Amino acid sequence: MLPDRDDAERIAASLLADGWVPCLVHRDMLAGEDDAEDVDWVVEVTTAPDGSAASAHRVVLDELADANDGFTSDH
Repeated sequence: MLPDRDDAERIAASLLADGWVPCLVHRDMLAGEDDAEDVDWVVEVTTAPDGSAASAHRVVLDELADANDGFTSDH
């Protein structure tokens, strides 16, 4: 989850170029929020370049998200 759409799209493109898939970007409105501006941007990846589950590389994804003021989530 990232606060900025441009960052999410940049990261998704970089991950895709490195072999992560599917690298989908979508918005996630916070529960109970009425303001469409108050959203987080999700970069969805399920498979790492080596074919294993992306979750097996959580440390790498956590570091990438943290460096961009974001965080990772299991859903």
